[in-house]
Amino acid sequence: MTAHEIDYRIYGEEMQYVEIELDPQEGVVAEAGSFMMMDDGIKMETIFGDGSQKDTGFLGKILGAGKRILTGESLFMTAFYNTVSGKKNVSFASPYPGKIVPIDLTEFRGKFVCQKDAFLCAAKGVSVGIEFSKKLGRGLFGGEGFIMQKLEGDGMAFVHAGGTMSKKVLQAGEILKVDTGCIVGFTQDVDYDIEFVGGIKNTVFGGEGLFFAKLQGPGTVYIQSLPFSRLAGRVLATAPRGGGKDRGEGSILGGIGDILDGDNRF
Repeated sequence: MTAHEIDYRIYGEEMQYVEIELDPQEGVVAEAGSFMMMDDGIKMETIFGDGSQKDTGFLGKILGAGKRILTGESLFMTAFYNTVSGKKNVSFASPYPGKIVPIDLTEFRGKFVCQKDAFLCAAKGVSVGIEFSKKLGRGLFGGEGFIMQKLEGDGMAFVHAGGTMSKKVLQAGEILKVDTGCIVGFTQDVDYDIEFVGGIKNTVFGGEGLFFAKLQGPGTVYIQSLPFSRLAGRVLATAPRGGGKDRGEGSILGGIGDILDGDNRF
């Protein structure tokens, strides 16, 4: 194996975190901001890109970091190494309520394609690159643009799915239609395209967007019930405006309560 062979355990239900057990000299790479805690004896190092390529020189490191810019991620990733003789643990937390999904790349012939913000961490040696879409429709209307992330190698990787996660195994020719934001990732054999919803009423009054993703098997697809964009939209929609008080959607008084409180803004 070229990637480090790590052991792990996932804790929690709604707000999960993954604990990675590192043998001496083993390492794991993670997105900046996902670190939770680590044992004494683990060394943390900030690196360009994912650090999967060895002896690429300065130019190779710059190109690796440049790939991350195209996916909207930071130039840097963080690597954690066990520098002592015994086993040590390091943990990474999910960014918002959902499930952490372990991906064994050896089961998917060494490649898994995911949304650019789904990746959490991976064994040292796993390559975190970019996947260009060759289809114009997917690039223009897919919500993720022409580029998604690809995880390559023979080690373990971990991605995050918002809300409840659904795993669908598609047979050859089987089609699944999904909201574009609800896709976590899929295996390399899945054909991914964008399809217009169609119909005047659906387009104008449907409220579900003009396009959905069409995934065609064979392959495995991971779906999330709560994309971060949807969560953020709901939070913004219910946030108080103008610095005033907000009783929330479930308030019995609602706007009448504001008038009684003297908080009547017209």
